[in-house]
Amino acid sequence: MAYHKVHAEQRAQGHSPYLDSDDLQATALDLEWDMEKELEEPGFDHFRLDSAAQHPLGNSQSPDLDLEPIQPSTSPKGRFQRLQEDPDYISHYMRQAPKSNRCNFCQMFKVLCTVLIVFILGILIGYYGHKKCLPSSTPPEPNNLPVYQEILKEIKAENIQQTYRDLLQFPREDDTDVALKILARWTSHGLEDVQLANYSVLLDLPGSSSNTVTLKKSSECFYPSGQQCKRETKELRSQDLLYSYAAYSAKGTLEAELVDVQYGTVEDLVRIQAITDVTKKIALLKLGQSPLLYKLSLLEDAGFGGALLYVDPCDWPGTAELAEKAFMVALNGGGDPSTPGSPSSDGIYRRNRSNLTTLLVQPVSAVLVKKLISLPEDSIRKDRCVPLELPATDKKIISLNIRSVTTYKTISNVIGYLKGAVFPDRYVIIGSHHNGLNSYGGQEWASSTAVITALIEAVMLKAKRGWRPDRTMVFCSWGGTSFGNIGSYEWAEGLKRVLQRNVVAYISLHNPVRGNSTLQPIASPSLQQLAVESQSFNCMEKTKCPGSNVSSVQIQGDSDYFINHLGVPAMQFSYEDVKTSENSSFLHEALFPVHPTKTEELDPSFRLHETIAKLTGQVTLRIASEPVLPFNALDIALEVQNRLKGNFCDHVDAQQLLAVASRLRDTAELFQSDEMRPANDPKERAPIRVRMLNDVLQSLEKSFIVRQAPPGLYRNILYRLDERTSQFSVLLEALEHCKLHQSNETIQAALSEVLNSINSAQVYFKAGLDVFETALAGKK
Repeated sequence: MAYHKVHAEQRAQGHSPYLDSDDLQATALDLEWDMEKELEEPGFDHFRLDSAAQHPLGNSQSPDLDLEPIQPSTSPKGRFQRLQEDPDYISHYMRQAPKSNRCNFCQMFKVLCTVLIVFILGILIGYYGHKKCLPSSTPPEPNNLPVYQEILKEIKAENIQQTYRDLLQFPREDDTDVALKILARWTSHGLEDVQLANYSVLLDLPGSSSNTVTLKKSSECFYPSGQQCKRETKELRSQDLLYSYAAYSAKGTLEAELVDVQYGTVEDLVRIQAITDVTKKIALLKLGQSPLLYKLSLLEDAGFGGALLYVDPCDWPGTAELAEKAFMVALNGGGDPSTPGSPSSDGIYRRNRSNLTTLLVQPVSAVLVKKLISLPEDSIRKDRCVPLELPATDKKIISLNIRSVTTYKTISNVIGYLKGAVFPDRYVIIGSHHNGLNSYGGQEWASSTAVITALIEAVMLKAKRGWRPDRTMVFCSWGGTSFGNIGSYEWAEGLKRVLQRNVVAYISLHNPVRGNSTLQPIASPSLQQLAVESQSFNCMEKTKCPGSNVSSVQIQGDSDYFINHLGVPAMQFSYEDVKTSENSSFLHEALFPVHPTKTEELDPSFRLHETIAKLTGQVTLRIASEPVLPFNALDIALEVQNRLKGNFCDHVDAQQLLAVASRLRDTAELFQSDEMRPANDPKERAPIRVRMLNDVLQSLEKSFIVRQAPPGLYRNILYRLDERTSQFSVLLEALEHCKLHQSNETIQAALSEVLNSINSAQVYFKAGLDVFETALAGKK
């Protein structure tokens, strides 16, 4: 069979150390050519049946977490059903017995015996053949369910917990040392072609002594944690003191008045600027409501010289003890600051960028803020939390001293491949991250690494018995995440052209258990329905797992480059605490020092980790193995229309936008329905047609990347800013800019960007329809 011939050649060739686009494209073309020739052979139907059995789909079931089977949707909004084979394919092999011209009695007796024997054999063969082939006429998911059960049932909470504890035994070492140990563990599980990708990047690290904040009036000196500056403390060189800083902040000393700007919104700045001159002053700024980089850009434009960052304890109920501590933030939008847009490889020009902002920025604890604003203990209400605020009549002069230093360090990524059997040049990327360089972030990196390692172990146990996904699975552990997703950016920038064409989806495992109250799935619009279907676990008694709370909000972690530069559909499952404050969004930007037992306190049995691993494994295996990608075009159009609702339309003339969005929905509905039916039509099951359809599906979201977005906001406009907002974030920012600068130039530019994106998507969907209509007309 051509199918087996192609894969024998692939195994002989082995794997290249990097993703070679030309080789992969040639492999795909050879596969399609051989499969096209196979269509002309009489035994092709039998080949398809075997192929379907080799690449099963479905959900896992386990005695602890009852994973129910998912039935394929038959509505236009649903998924393309599995390509089922004609149950009476055996008729192609039936032959009539040759007739004899001369028949004597013996010959007739022999013929009758032969016919009788053939008849009996036919009955036996037909019975067992029908029994064996019966699943081909049943719904595809139950037929393929056992293979998914076999893979996912191997993921066990106790194994994840053991891996987690093993990872924490690593001493605080360089990034490369931690990466090498992860590589060795993945290799021991049988993952093929595991590589280490090293990059020399510019990092901003603590200096020899801690940053300080000094009250000018009393000359009291404080560390960011709130401790008073003492000689013995300085000599201690405590990590908590050194690593309470903002990476890539401006350096030096600034003495100025402290101005309370609360959350640094446009309304806050308009109010403050109306009563005082803020030039070169220091802003007292709360994290929350919007991205830190965006708020700092507003402060910089307003003329501030520095900023003290803190988390208000009222915004983080349940984890108020963290708000009492200092923390680390990174002021890096992504990648190595010295090589923006390019990988940090030998020969690449490097810029001298010791800081990425003109502001002197320092994170401090809520304890220090209370001391700076002279909040008396008896003013604290016991019955309710009172947000911190600097009294308007209280004028504070402080001196801010920043001593961090920039230096080049090596960070490493661990990349492992499981080659696909049908579409080896299409990649499903599963990403976690590891920790090094003594940076903050607690122990959540060990949770992330333990979960992806458990998934690798389960998948490779099945692969060792001959199973392969249809598409290549790429497992990644990124380095340098806490400094601005540096590892993922550098790897993706070096392979940008290959990834633009070949990546199908990105599944994130960044900080999978950050609470234990509720499951929080995040998915890009084309994957939302898949995320909803995948939430079929019976959750633990003390947790909440709503089945329809999937949202498209900005995702933290290394999915950033794939979403905003490649337009790749992304998904992430995580457990979080219930957010009772509307200001609690974007608090995850603060990296706190967390005690090693914190994760085990949140999930002592590691059942939540197991749930995340199985959910992630389920969606990954479906995307990697379904013949037609489980993406939804209509959901994208509906998401666009929802973005144009609400008060937004009251501020701008959105009639043209609404008209284009309506056309996009109409085209998406046609695409969803007209291309689903041919995909399920036995006459239209040519592999080349399936490949064409998948090529259209994997690029559905690429049209929605705008050329430029404000710092901290996504370039992919399909993602909302947070749960509280439903409109396009770039348009909301433009409206705020209009209020701040009394100019509508920005809003007009943003409207043009959004209009062009929606129109481009509509043209793309229409072109996809035209391609298939032309193909059908040619066949007729």
